Amino acid sequence: MTPATSLFSPVEDDLDLLTENLKNLIGARHPILYAAAEHLFGARGKRVRPAIVLLVSKATIPGHELTPRHRRLAEITEMIHTASLVHDDVVDESDLRRGVPTVHSSFGNRIAVLAGDFLFAQSSWYLANLDNLEVVKLLSQVIMDLAEGEIQQGLNRFSTNLSIEAYLEKSYYKTASLLANSSKAAAVLSDVSPSLTEALYGYGRHIGLAFQIVDDILDFTGSTEELGKPAGSDLKDGNLTAPVLYALEEKPSLEVLIEREFAQPGDLEQAIAFVRSSQGIERSRALAKQHSKSAIACLEELPPSASRQVLVKLADYVLSRLY
Repeated sequence: MTPATSLFSPVEDDLDLLTENLKNLIGARHPILYAAAEHLFGARGKRVRPAIVLLVSKATIPGHELTPRHRRLAEITEMIHTASLVHDDVVDESDLRRGVPTVHSSFGNRIAVLAGDFLFAQSSWYLANLDNLEVVKLLSQVIMDLAEGEIQQGLNRFSTNLSIEAYLEKSYYKTASLLANSSKAAAVLSDVSPSLTEALYGYGRHIGLAFQIVDDILDFTGSTEELGKPAGSDLKDGNLTAPVLYALEEKPSLEVLIEREFAQPGDLEQAIAFVRSSQGIERSRALAKQHSKSAIACLEELPPSASRQVLVKLADYVLSRLY
């Protein structure tokens, strides 16, 4: 499997610069927030979201030279994503993310909430300074969508009548909206045609959904070491994902275990076994593949370039994580 980081070679130097800039944007005025920022914006993680923004930017700019506004958009995108992770980890009471201690486990809940708020506020300020009302609207929508997704997930815990459509809607709010709207924003800053702008929104939307579905499959097929958290963590928390929803259609006993919230010893292990022995994982793979193909189709109008080639390969990479 090709690692995502090697795919991003056309923007590797730009991503390194982005990481340094993110630490500097927080500034040394707040020592604890700066320590939290260093913890968050270290070299770990794939930086997929800002990489996509930079790739879309390069692919839509004549001469493929990034402008300061495109660079700042990529930084804002990563700030919004990181702020949402900090708050998610507080809500989910997660001690680890990708095997590394979360901000709230290292600095406490109070600092984690403030750090997330600070990052959202900083991203909004830098967003306003781009002086492009359409881009402000697009990224402001993302912040609303992230909150909407978290609320939907909270309200639907252990809900066995959740539909695949509702799952995809929640996945759009929580994951794909940022990729879709930041890709569109990059196209807006490049001043490309409305049809290409919408196509790049579609690329971000479909690749975001494919990413989320694959993550949800790996929750059942990956190891604790790979995931940085125990397998079946989402199911344990009552977050029913595509593999579970499909499995429920053929395993009535699974519904009983979920509805009693795994109250009895062995319930969770039995539920995971039901999912693994069903067609749920295979059907979820097919769903992820469908969105990956749709993402590639959205790039047809984009002129050939090294960056466009990487965007296509990235859609294949999403699926390759399963094998």
